Amino acid sequence: MTFAPPAPPAFSDCTPRQKAAKIITDVLAPANLVIALLLLGWHSTHSWTGLGWGVLGALFCGVIPISIILLGVKRGGLTDKHIRVRRQRIIPMALSMISVATGITLLYALGAPAEVSALVVAMLVGLVSSLLVTTGWQISIHNSVAGGTAMILLLAFGPVMLPAILGAAAIGWSRIVLKAHTIAQILAGTALGSTAALTFVLLR
Repeated sequence: MTFAPPAPPAFSDCTPRQKAAKIITDVLAPANLVIALLLLGWHSTHSWTGLGWGVLGALFCGVIPISIILLGVKRGGLTDKHIRVRRQRIIPMALSMISVATGITLLYALGAPAEVSALVVAMLVGLVSSLLVTTGWQISIHNSVAGGTAMILLLAFGPVMLPAILGAAAIGWSRIVLKAHTIAQILAGTALGSTAALTFVLLR
């Protein structure tokens, strides 16, 4: 039997704690973190050119994947943009992998900076890892992305990005409050994010 987390209450019916959790879950959603991380592409060249490369990567790693999910929700194939039902995640994640792989191909073909290309490859590795686990367990994709994002930011910018760890912790808290995941699923998702961070280190 497939485990499906209960549908969260409408925002107007939530307690203040639940409202805070919903806001954190939506604002720090995986697609938003991916887009924000890639917009830091300027770090690769310290110029607007680097930012442009980041925008291109964000298109294939964040904008197109979330568009696929929203289209699925609109057509009734997905419960919501956070895809609470595990079996519904497979197709959107597979299509997202195709989008990211296309982005990688373009970035390498056009001669993008190594740091931007490494970041996109890292995201593909993280996505593949999450998909493999998702086929058998309701792991937290939110925390997989948040954990990887925090680690990559620390690797790229150093200790100044330590607050990113608090962001990942806040996301975990929000998913537990909303009864979307267990603590084990949160911790496993965060740990899985290390695959993306390791890939970034090896390729940057």
